[in-house]
Amino acid sequence: MADVDLARARAVLSRYGAGAPGTDPAALADLYRDLHAHPEPGFGEERTAALGAAALADAGYEVTTGVGGTGVVGVLRSGPGPVVLIRADMDALPVRELTGLPYASRVGAPGDPRTPLMHACGHDMHVACLIGAASVLADARGHWNGTVMAVLQPSEENGAGARAMLDDGLYARFETPDAVFAQHVFPLPAGVLALRPGLVLGATENLEVTLTGRGGHGSQPHRTIDPVVMAAAAVLRLQGVVARELDPEEQAVLTVARLRAGEAENVIPDEAVLTLNARAFDPEVLARVVTAARRILDGEAAVSGAPEPPRYRRLGAFPVTVNDPATTAALEEVFGAVLGADRVVSMDRMIGSEDVGHFGADAGAPSVFWGLGAQAPGTAPAPESADAGNHSPYFAPAVEPTLSTGVRAMTLAALGALKSTS
Repeated sequence: MADVDLARARAVLSRYGAGAPGTDPAALADLYRDLHAHPEPGFGEERTAALGAAALADAGYEVTTGVGGTGVVGVLRSGPGPVVLIRADMDALPVRELTGLPYASRVGAPGDPRTPLMHACGHDMHVACLIGAASVLADARGHWNGTVMAVLQPSEENGAGARAMLDDGLYARFETPDAVFAQHVFPLPAGVLALRPGLVLGATENLEVTLTGRGGHGSQPHRTIDPVVMAAAAVLRLQGVVARELDPEEQAVLTVARLRAGEAENVIPDEAVLTLNARAFDPEVLARVVTAARRILDGEAAVSGAPEPPRYRRLGAFPVTVNDPATTAALEEVFGAVLGADRVVSMDRMIGSEDVGHFGADAGAPSVFWGLGAQAPGTAPAPESADAGNHSPYFAPAVEPTLSTGVRAMTLAALGALKSTS
């Protein structure tokens, strides 16, 4: 990452709010609220993608839609120089919003209105920040040479969207980046940026497991092979994988996030379906956790006399997220110099996961993923939401200064990787 001329950086940031399309803070805030009120599921982000595509086109980008499903790619060239990929994810979660905000989501999933949707992970803020940064960079093309590739990615929550865009020929059809940048809102004070070199987030594998039994009347369990009992026994046994099969110094999580079986109170069903969520900082440890889980599930089916072994379906997987140390250090320096050293903090390593790492890994390019504080300064969550964070029905980012900080941070990151015209 090139050294950033601070005068040049401040000159570029001055374009935020200068009146060019996409650079008006009030209009961006309205876009954020609109996106928040209209969440969409993974690979169903049609409206979000259309709004993002239109905003990028208005800023002067060459825009392509439908990449990897609903993904959007905007390309802006300004002479020869590095290619910089900036990315925001677009999908929402099946959560019923309880924030009470005037722009709270009241929509359900397409075709299934009983399933609520909410931007409970801040992807709406990510999109608004990216549009703002992309627009500022477009309005300041006289200050840099190279190519900005703005990517609006579908379906991050299940770990499939980044891979879908790459498998759809992202780099062959457009450009291969020399640097990749992304940010994510967290329940830190709004206006704060959190960075960490090296390993930041863990790897994840999600599996759907179908246990097959033999159904029958609830009054005659002896004529059945009960998959509910089979599932219950497996769930308890799975709790021992991390506790009893890993070295205490190895960190991992194995969660049964969903268990579904049956439709009536007097019918023993034929099947029970579980969803497993396995996480670890070390991909090799993750593989051992998944192998142990499958061994237990296979064993429970066998000792229960199941007519067939469990069926496994991979729902998604996330790589580890690793920040390039040198680029992270450079970003930390420029964020502190331009935005204020008191606004840059150390990011804790988390066992949560992201799929943005695929973009840098496939390009062989340095990448940095940082945290964007979103909790209103001087406030605390209401008692019922004291633990509110990402994926909570009470998650409610402060629009400002979160939005303006995210726009400036993404702009500075891209500017530092682009070639200076001076």
